[in-house]
Amino acid sequence: MSTSILLSISEALNVSEAAVRLLISILLGLPIALLHRYTLYGKNPVYQHLFCTSCGLLTCYWNYGFNTIHSAAALCLTYFVMKFLGGTSSCVFITFVINMSYLLYGYYTTSTSDYDIKWTMPQCVLTLRLIGLAFNLLDGKSSEEKLSGLQKQVALKTQPTFLEVAAFTYFPGSFLVGPQFSMKRYLDYVNGRLMGDNFNKAHLPDCVIPGILRMCMGFVYIVLFQLGSMFITDQYLLSSEFQEHTFLKRLLFIGIWGQISLYKYICCWLLTEGVCIIFGLTYNGKDEKGRALWNGCENIKLLTFETATRFNHYIMSFNINTNNWCAEYIYKRMKFLGHKLYSQFATLLFLAVWHGLHSGYYICFFLEFIIMYAEKDLTEILGKQEKLQGLLKSHPTLRILFWIVTKIYTFVFMGYCLVSFVLLSYSRYHHVYSSVYYCGHVIYLCYPIISILIKKLLLKKSSNKLKSTNEFVRKSSWDKQKIQEKHQTSTYFNIFC
Repeated sequence: MSTSILLSISEALNVSEAAVRLLISILLGLPIALLHRYTLYGKNPVYQHLFCTSCGLLTCYWNYGFNTIHSAAALCLTYFVMKFLGGTSSCVFITFVINMSYLLYGYYTTSTSDYDIKWTMPQCVLTLRLIGLAFNLLDGKSSEEKLSGLQKQVALKTQPTFLEVAAFTYFPGSFLVGPQFSMKRYLDYVNGRLMGDNFNKAHLPDCVIPGILRMCMGFVYIVLFQLGSMFITDQYLLSSEFQEHTFLKRLLFIGIWGQISLYKYICCWLLTEGVCIIFGLTYNGKDEKGRALWNGCENIKLLTFETATRFNHYIMSFNINTNNWCAEYIYKRMKFLGHKLYSQFATLLFLAVWHGLHSGYYICFFLEFIIMYAEKDLTEILGKQEKLQGLLKSHPTLRILFWIVTKIYTFVFMGYCLVSFVLLSYSRYHHVYSSVYYCGHVIYLCYPIISILIKKLLLKKSSNKLKSTNEFVRKSSWDKQKIQEKHQTSTYFNIFC
C-alpha cells in the first residue's frame, strides 16, 4: 500500500500514519486466520510454525522496516540462553535482564514527549512473552507439589525448538498488541491437543462467527473513540477553554476524556482477540449447556468495564491477560518479601518500568497503588456496618443512588489517574492536575489519616453495639440458667416429696 494512500486515510481519520498501519495490520489478521483455517489447521505443525513466523515477520517489517531486527535479536538471544540454561533460575534471571534491558534501551533511544507507535510496542509484548516462557521451563523442571494449578497447566516439560519459539513470538494474531498467551497453549493448538476429544480434522471448529462478532464489537469501539475524540482531545485538557469551566465540570470532563482514551486500547484488543478466536487458539472448554467457549485469550470484559463501580472492577476487566501475567510471574513470585502490600507495590513498579521511562507512568501506577489500598480498606470498614448494609438491601432506591454515586466516583477518578498515563510528561499532566488542585492526590495520600478517624467513629460504635449485645446475651443466658436451676431444684424437691 502506497504511502500516499496511507497518508490520505490518516488525514481523513485525524490519526497518525503509524496508527493506520497498525490498524490495517490487525485487520489483516482476519484473512491470515482464514487462510490458516482452511489450508493448515490440523496439518503438520512444522508448516504451521513456518506460516505463523513468516506472516508475523512480514507484518512487523511492513510496520517498522529494518527495526524488525530488534525483535529478532531478542528472540535469538533468549533462545540461546534457554538452550543452555533452560529450566533453571539462572535462565529466568538472565532472560529477564536481557529482555527488560533491551526494551528500556528502545525506550531510551526512541522516546519523545508523546506516545509513539514504534518498534517498542511489539517489543513490550514480546518481552513478557519470552520472560513467561523462561518461567514455564523452570516450572516444568520443578516438583508439581510446589506449583499452583495454573503453573501446572502452562509448565513445559521439554525444551521447545527455535522454530516453535519463533512462531510463538510472531504469532500473527497477537504479535503487535497482544493478547498474551502461554507457549503451552500455542503448542497444544498446533498439535491438535487444545480441544482434546473435540478435535476433529474433518470438521473445523465453529469459531469463525464468534470471532467476527468480537471484531464487530471492536469496530463499535473504534467509532465511539473517533466520535469522542471529536469533542474531547488531549489538547482540550491543556487549553484555556478547559480552564474556564467550574471545578466539578473539569473533573467530569476528565472522566469522559479518560473513558474515551481507554476505547482506543479496547478496540485493538477486541480486533486481535477476534482474530485469535478465528484461528481457534482461544478454545476454553465448554459451558454448562455444552457450547464451546472461545474466551481463552479474552482481554476485556465489556460489561464489567462499562458498569464498574469500583477501581477493582477496572483491574478485573481491563487488559486481563497482562494483569494475569503479572499476577502469575511477578506478584506470586514475590512471596519472599513477606507481605502482600510489598508484592503489590513491586508488581506495579514493574508495570511502570515495562511501559516506559516517562514519569507519567510511575505517577499513574503509584495512584493505582494508593487508590486500591484505600478502596480495599474502606470496603472492609463499610462491609462491617450492618445498619448501612441492611438499608441498602431493603431500599432499592438507596441501592440505585449508591450505584450512581460510586459509578460517577470511579468514572471521574479513573480519568484522573489516566491523565499522567496518557500525557506522560510532567509539564503537561501537571497543568491538568493543578487545574483540579491535585484533589485525587490529596484525598488518597491523606487517606491513612482519614481512615483512623473513620475506624474510630464507625468501628467504635459497632464495637459498643456488639459489646451491649453480648452483655445482653450474657445476661439473658445467666437469667435463663437461673430459671433452669430453679426449675430443676423445684423438680427435685417435688420428686423427693
